Amino acid sequence: MISQLKGRLISKGDSKVLIEVGDFTYEVFTPKTVWLRLEEYIADDKLNLVIYHYLHSDQNKLYPVLIGFLSDLEKEFFERITKVVGIGPKAALKALDRPICEIAEAIDRGDVNYLKNLPGIGLQRAKNIVALLGGKMGKFTLIKDKIERKEPDSKDIHKEILEEAEKVLLQLQYKKREARDMVEKAFKANPQIENLEDLLNQIYKQKV
Repeated sequence: MISQLKGRLISKGDSKVLIEVGDFTYEVFTPKTVWLRLEEYIADDKLNLVIYHYLHSDQNKLYPVLIGFLSDLEKEFFERITKVVGIGPKAALKALDRPICEIAEAIDRGDVNYLKNLPGIGLQRAKNIVALLGGKMGKFTLIKDKIERKEPDSKDIHKEILEEAEKVLLQLQYKKREARDMVEKAFKANPQIENLEDLLNQIYKQKV
């Protein structure tokens, strides 16, 4: 059983990360509220994650899923949410896209309207959460996981998409200089590109 992972963060996708530990690379899913703060917790080029894992069933196949947190308290909150009727690990992972301390406060005050707007929760699940966990959230409201949200600068968006596209092209055996030229050419052809998929489609159009 894996309880913690400490290693180098080598990739950061929309809802998961790749952590290199020695000769092994682990795929770890993270709630959005955790994903947004990962870089703050890297020390000596390594990230330490507390792990929750379960077996996911898909078309009669079972495979392990690792979910990472930055503290034992965050993991405990997640585990409590999964004990609510109708909410398994997959649903809880999706729902935690806001600060845990904020969600805990909403549960404590019985704010069904707030909870029902969390991804995948809805009215009945929100009521179930309050019924099971209301009045038991004190220590979780003290988690310091709120971050200052700001609109990303267009230059930052451009740089991030460029770097992601280069990684994809390098994995496809293109040379670094060749990959960079292809990406820059695509941006020049369509400066309005805002995501990786559109950029890769533009690169494809230029090759056919």
